[in-house]
Amino acid sequence: MAPPHLRCIECDSDNKTRDRHYERKPVPSGRIYRAVPTLASVGGAECDPDKPIYPVVPVPAARAIALTVQDAITWEEPFNEYDAAVNSIVPNRVHSMKFDYANPYTSTRMPVFARNLVSTSHPLAAQAGLSILQQGGNAVDAAIAAAAVMTLVEPVSNGLGSDAFCILWDGSKLHGLNASGCAPRAWTPGYFRRKYGAAARTPPQRGMDSVTVPGAVGSWVALSERFGQLPFADLLAPAIETAERGYLIPPVVQGKWAAAAPLLQSQPGFARSFLPWGRAPEVGELFRFAAAARALKAIAATRGEAFYRGEIAEALEKFSSASGGSLKASDLAAWRPEWVEPISRDYRGYTLHEIPPNGQGIAALIALGILEKFDVAALPLDSTPSQHLQIEALKLAFADLYRYVSEPSSMTVTPAQMLDDGYLASRAKLIDMKRAQDFKAGNPVRGGTIYLTAADERGMMVSFIQSNYMGFGSGCVEPEFGISLQNRGHGFSLNPDSPNVVAPGKRPFHTIIPAFLTRDGQPVMSFGVMGGNMQPQGHLQTLVRMLDYRQGPQAACDAPRWRFNAGLEINVEAAMKPDTQQGLRALGHRVEVIDDSYQDFGAGQFIWRLGEPGTHGYVAASDARRDGQAAGY
Repeated sequence: MAPPHLRCIECDSDNKTRDRHYERKPVPSGRIYRAVPTLASVGGAECDPDKPIYPVVPVPAARAIALTVQDAITWEEPFNEYDAAVNSIVPNRVHSMKFDYANPYTSTRMPVFARNLVSTSHPLAAQAGLSILQQGGNAVDAAIAAAAVMTLVEPVSNGLGSDAFCILWDGSKLHGLNASGCAPRAWTPGYFRRKYGAAARTPPQRGMDSVTVPGAVGSWVALSERFGQLPFADLLAPAIETAERGYLIPPVVQGKWAAAAPLLQSQPGFARSFLPWGRAPEVGELFRFAAAARALKAIAATRGEAFYRGEIAEALEKFSSASGGSLKASDLAAWRPEWVEPISRDYRGYTLHEIPPNGQGIAALIALGILEKFDVAALPLDSTPSQHLQIEALKLAFADLYRYVSEPSSMTVTPAQMLDDGYLASRAKLIDMKRAQDFKAGNPVRGGTIYLTAADERGMMVSFIQSNYMGFGSGCVEPEFGISLQNRGHGFSLNPDSPNVVAPGKRPFHTIIPAFLTRDGQPVMSFGVMGGNMQPQGHLQTLVRMLDYRQGPQAACDAPRWRFNAGLEINVEAAMKPDTQQGLRALGHRVEVIDDSYQDFGAGQFIWRLGEPGTHGYVAASDARRDGQAAGY
């Protein structure tokens, strides 16, 4: 049986015949349609099948719905309450040319100099932040606006169900914010073993049993309340407009979207939200996310209360229950973000600041503390000895990270013990410049993401990161409000002897880490590098290039990277010099060359302060490994 067809409220023309809207504008914007109770089929003698027509969708006769021109489609599943606003992909049929967006040529970006800057991995987010600065907002306001837009334009990395962390300079002091969510109250090792068997070692990688309380929205509210300049609702306006009007899909995001589709299409809500016509969008197609617009409006109107103690929380509990999960509205209501004191380590006259555990930022501090024992600058830039030394220092850091770091209350050692100078000196002595090694954890005891940064001419600088963890995260998307949920619960262990063992209300080990650099107590750079355990590796490599070799932020960002995996295994980008690759192999490193830079080698955003912000401003860099942009004025 065919569904009801739709009749345009503006001119009363229906979708069975070609009307004046099509002749005037081949791809018109959204119009309001009402359902006509009679049945009609798509196509027929009146329609040209090679041209777009108004879509036929099943909607109740009493409802009106905003739709746009689409290919003719057949809906096989029955209407339910989540179809009141349809997410859509709008194919671009205006021009027939299909470009190959894979660029075979080396392309670099130029640094951006300005007094007010926003650097993100998507241009629309950078421009949203910039517009907020131009309206009189500060860097915190700009970061929140950019972060909200990022949940829409890079859903392959983050969403409204993400977690977040932030380090910011308020003009006189550094502050840290941990907005990582905690486990539902029902979670214990026994809970997972009953559901997934005695052999289970961690919570599952996908599905509702990988979802902890989302913290990103809470981070926006906390930042706005403490440091924001403009009304909170104003900061979400660009994201709401982006969700309603849609945006054109860029190449890097499209590639990750298409790759995730077959893996996640069976997860609850994923296909309805992100494969609305049964496929991922193509490059240049318009994607609208009506459900997320509804959520953003509720969040804006209630300053986040709807998400944690209102209609969105109730919808999340209903969705979780229907999808086999245990997340409750009470779990969301009980959660709060935490203001923390960043941990730090000096290096070459500067000080690197990271968020303390439960995150992995301490790994970058450990590695730099080890490297400080060597004269790195005496080794040629991009040479085998320089790269080998950095890899070995990082491997030592990861050995301790994975052994000791978890929720602080569960750790058996303190960050101070792990960063003790004498301990790091003893670890540095283990490095052999003539061979690669598989290091184990030491004993310091004595008797995955999107990243963005913003800075303003008043001196405020913000280093902000939010993530769904593994790509789209759990793959679960609450469809009424478009909440794409992270899978941070997979970071827990079910081993009762692990400091990271799952427990009710506990936060898991986290990979996302913003960073900040100071000198003599004054701000120098807000920065971060996205991509799972690549993040501390990216912090290390880019800082060594800037502080040891004096490379500018954009060059340090563009330079080829390596990535340590486990044991003696490393990945390197294809752009790394062949003789350096061969030299690493000769030292015993198991080198694999990877062409996909997006996930394997991370992507960074950097803002370096040049002097007095209102006079000298900043220089910003944005990583070409993503679709991003640094924008300023």
